[in-house]
Amino acid sequence: MSDRLHEHQDELAKRIDRYSNTNGVHQTAIPSLFLIRESVVTEPIFRVNEPSFCIIVQGEKQVLLGQDRFRYGPGSYIVATVDLPVSGQVIQASSEAPYLALKLEFTSSEILEVLNHSHFPARPQKTTKRAMFVSQAEPSLLDAVVRLICLLEDHSEDIPLLAPLFKKEILYKVLKGPHGIALEQATISGQPYLSNLETFIEYIMNHSEQNFRVEDLADLANMSTPSLHRHFKEVTAMSPIQFQNT
Repeated sequence: MSDRLHEHQDELAKRIDRYSNTNGVHQTAIPSLFLIRESVVTEPIFRVNEPSFCIIVQGEKQVLLGQDRFRYGPGSYIVATVDLPVSGQVIQASSEAPYLALKLEFTSSEILEVLNHSHFPARPQKTTKRAMFVSQAEPSLLDAVVRLICLLEDHSEDIPLLAPLFKKEILYKVLKGPHGIALEQATISGQPYLSNLETFIEYIMNHSEQNFRVEDLADLANMSTPSLHRHFKEVTAMSPIQFQNT
């Protein structure tokens, strides 16, 4: 690990430890920013993971999405591009070295705004990517995260102006990263399935207590049922019915 990466992780760990002196998820004065602390290994917790960027600075965590297993530790981050039913478990933590993480929630409109003001090289849009991925943070990304969390204590009066800018910078760095296309696809308007992905998931979640027909989802996107089923599973790692049952 480079000295710069080590310094950024140490700074983040100190700040998260300072602002979260009890176990759990702690909301901050910055909208959509949460700090997480766990001093013990946890049991698997099932929940719907909203679109978010989460980086670990100490400890390890494991997330299950369908049959996919994501394990990540210090300096790694996980991104969910849409609402996804997952099982999460802290697998390395202690009172001496608690699990420490930072989560930043975002919306597809915020991603689209960054894309509209950026000039990324053309990327293929025909390949559907999984809506969750893990990657290693670059120093420049960690630098933006450090500047964001520093607003909580050092420059709280600057939060209304600077926090949105630092958030855009973080999203921009993720979009530039090796898995950026997976984040970008949540805003793609040229493909009927991808452009309606949030609509599909919202529909399924709203009908979680009753039966629904996959054909109805296909009609929403003007797609065949087999095509919808295939694309849905490529993105979420499960079929629409499995998604509902989770």
